[in-house]
Amino acid sequence: MAPLKARAIAVGPVDKGRAINRGEHEFQALKAAIHEELVDSLDLTKIGQIGNDRLLDEVRRVAEEICYERGVQLKGIDRDRMLKELLDEVFGLGPLEALMADDEISDILVNNSREVYIERHGRLELTDIVFADDQHVLRIIQRVVARVGRRIDEVSPMVDARLADGSRINAVVPPLAIDGPTLSIRRFGAKPLGIEDLASTDSLTSDMVDFLAAAIDARVSFLVSGGTGAGKTTLLNALTAFIPSTERLVTIEDSAELRVQNRHVIRLETRPPNTEERGQVTQRDLVRNALRMRPDRIIVGEVRGSEALDMLQAMNTGHEGSLTTIHANDTRDALSRLEVMVAMTGYDLPVHVVRQYIASGIKLIVHVSRLKGGQRKVTRISEIVGIRDNQFLVEDIFGFEQTGVNEDGNACGTWFATGYRPQCLARFRSAGVVLSDSLFEPRNVEAVTKNRGDRQAIPVAAAAS
Repeated sequence: MAPLKARAIAVGPVDKGRAINRGEHEFQALKAAIHEELVDSLDLTKIGQIGNDRLLDEVRRVAEEICYERGVQLKGIDRDRMLKELLDEVFGLGPLEALMADDEISDILVNNSREVYIERHGRLELTDIVFADDQHVLRIIQRVVARVGRRIDEVSPMVDARLADGSRINAVVPPLAIDGPTLSIRRFGAKPLGIEDLASTDSLTSDMVDFLAAAIDARVSFLVSGGTGAGKTTLLNALTAFIPSTERLVTIEDSAELRVQNRHVIRLETRPPNTEERGQVTQRDLVRNALRMRPDRIIVGEVRGSEALDMLQAMNTGHEGSLTTIHANDTRDALSRLEVMVAMTGYDLPVHVVRQYIASGIKLIVHVSRLKGGQRKVTRISEIVGIRDNQFLVEDIFGFEQTGVNEDGNACGTWFATGYRPQCLARFRSAGVVLSDSLFEPRNVEAVTKNRGDRQAIPVAAAAS
């Protein structure tokens, strides 16, 4: 039987007192009752002694018997659907299994037992999926958390972890979650997006691709900045395809999301403290240890705290070409945040020393934004030229200017080259990488018109007017 396809409702003004699909809610309540009876009917002491196929057949047989006994209550309800979802309750994520089977869904957001949102193609949608009650949601959360060897309850009411398929989960339960247990699942496609995929969806231009590929080949270290869900990790992942396969990479992440396209990769992941507040391994610990692992480059999934200083030390001591991402609203804001993170180390370093250290280690900042309509675009590529009057001197190389919104509700605008010739071109040439001078001529690279997918060149003078 084909997986149940979850229907989505366009998000609009939501009346909290709306009449929720009562039939669906009753179905979930009945399923929860049958599920409890099903669990009581199984001999849990023997489950570990039989194979998965036999266990599946046994659960299906018991479920069919219980459904048959409740034939009156099941009147008008799809029996096949009930059996499938009962199996999902036992072996999967219950009502969320249908969403997990849809490759187009990038985020699953459970706000409470009667409100489940998804993100599809950058847009939030309200689904018609509901749970029986808060305990039903909590049971699914506990099953997800148990799969990764973690626990969640009133004593430890928050958890952030990674599923076997690479999806990232975050759950919060009462007393911290006031309206009931909440669950967020950020999913990643079976096949990671490559740089060609990003270019084909207008996330960046071919000129930007050529420049960033040259920067990676010439071992120029840079930051990828942006907001939550802007596509920082996706871009970083795609850019790793330009790293020579002969180099040894070490990736460091809080929750492993990167799928580096390189053969010689060592993947490291942090570990939270146990219930006794012991055993924690931070990103800073991993960055320090990575320096002893003979890496050619270190890739930090996201720099968030005191590990920023150790990362900068790596970039300044023979690990050029290292990459990382950072939460920031703009390229200049990224530098300010990096300063704050270095200060979190506890060392009383003068501001001018910190800024000089940052400027010598990081040369480029690539900013990605999530625009209206859900589009993700590289909106700025800047070079840190140096320090002047104790301030960062930053020059923009490429940018994107939003000019409006089309009839589909998507942002439209134009990319442009500022005309600035970056200082790092000298390093490119010494590494044997030569870019055409025309790449940096002041011009609009291309404009996205109001008709989706229709692009046209616009003279610089026209854009300025």
